[in-house]
Amino acid sequence: MTSSQQSPEPTGQAHGHIHSHGHSHGPAAPVSKHLRKVIAAVLIPFATAVLVGLAVLWPGGAPEHERTGVGFDRQTEQGTVVQVDPVDCKDVNAAQVPPTGDTSTPEGREAVNAQQGQCAKATVEVTTGKDKGRKFVEIVQPDAPRQLEEGQGVVVAYAPDAPPDLQYSVTDVNRKVPILVLAGIFALAVVAVGRMRGVMALIALAASFGILTVFILPAILQGSNPLVVAVVGASAIMLIALYSCHGLTARTSVAVIGTLISLLLIGLLGSVFIDWASLTGNTDDYTGLIHGLYPEIDMSGLLLAGIIIGSLGVLDDVTVTQTSAVWELHQADPKMGPRALYRAAIRIGRDHIASVVNTLVLAYAGAALPLLLLFSIAQSSVGTVANSELVAQEIVRTLVGSIGLVASVPVTTVLAALVVSADRPEEAAAPTGRGSGRGRRRKK
Repeated sequence: MTSSQQSPEPTGQAHGHIHSHGHSHGPAAPVSKHLRKVIAAVLIPFATAVLVGLAVLWPGGAPEHERTGVGFDRQTEQGTVVQVDPVDCKDVNAAQVPPTGDTSTPEGREAVNAQQGQCAKATVEVTTGKDKGRKFVEIVQPDAPRQLEEGQGVVVAYAPDAPPDLQYSVTDVNRKVPILVLAGIFALAVVAVGRMRGVMALIALAASFGILTVFILPAILQGSNPLVVAVVGASAIMLIALYSCHGLTARTSVAVIGTLISLLLIGLLGSVFIDWASLTGNTDDYTGLIHGLYPEIDMSGLLLAGIIIGSLGVLDDVTVTQTSAVWELHQADPKMGPRALYRAAIRIGRDHIASVVNTLVLAYAGAALPLLLLFSIAQSSVGTVANSELVAQEIVRTLVGSIGLVASVPVTTVLAALVVSADRPEEAAAPTGRGSGRGRRRKK
């Protein structure tokens, strides 16, 4: 064999080495064309159904109603505190002592305390609306949780049916500036660390918030079934968020399918246990106000819709993480079959389950901490606390969501392992061709 005849052999070896190196450290190998068609056959009808649902249920805006002047259902304007003067609480009649003079009750003691010490007389100027420039006086008691300072921005409520001197009152402080600054810091941190992925995540976040405020909330207020609206809206959020952040790939499609299956499980379990536990969804002043303004809204359905939407964010995290874990394991060892991939990835999933479930429970417990404190003050037993609808609602919300999260790990892992290992026959075919070519050159 001459040197010219031997030269193709090293070249072929070098080519094989370069191919192997690129495969091991490059992006994960794509799945087979057949499976891409199968995934498309599942996701395209699903995406079409979501678009049809959005079109059919799309609201024309929140329906009009006469304001009750209670809670959030008040007409509000912006204002500024222009002056604050100290004044004796007794002189401004900050609180009325009971006519009987009884101070043994909490109300009586609070009234006596309110008449002692220095109050603050705040002059507030309305800065928006038809009465812009109008001023009124707000008396702030020394033990009030919210104190006013000169130059502070406030939110004022307007009661048109009240006497002229009592039409305006301070309901809250203006927090727009610190919230906007914090949001800016958050956006900068996301972009600085995530770069282009961070930008896409912010775009997905804005789209999610847009669907929530423009579609989900008005559609529920218009009387559409809250569960159907939540499923359609959550599906739209899921498709936008996952594909915009992670790309239009088979890996993302597997995460979408895993999330969808888990959401269906959460919806089914939530529907069964909300009905079985006789949860009405009408448990506090806010839900009572909603029911009073829009009695046609199904409050138990609204509760189920909240469970589905609340679980979606954590589900996305779990399914994407599990899918990525399977893909990376396959890239590290392409010879691993679906069973070996599942066993390796599920070990990662178990750690994820433990942390996510604990996070979900603590998040709900933290939100309900004032309520739990009230039960503790009343010295109620654990059984009594758990049986109250207000707490039972959170227990059902937490457990149903957690079951869906736990189920999403094996479901997504199985799907990812089957999909990513399905392209092995195509990968095996290419080296065989190269090997047979080199064999023919040797025969020459």
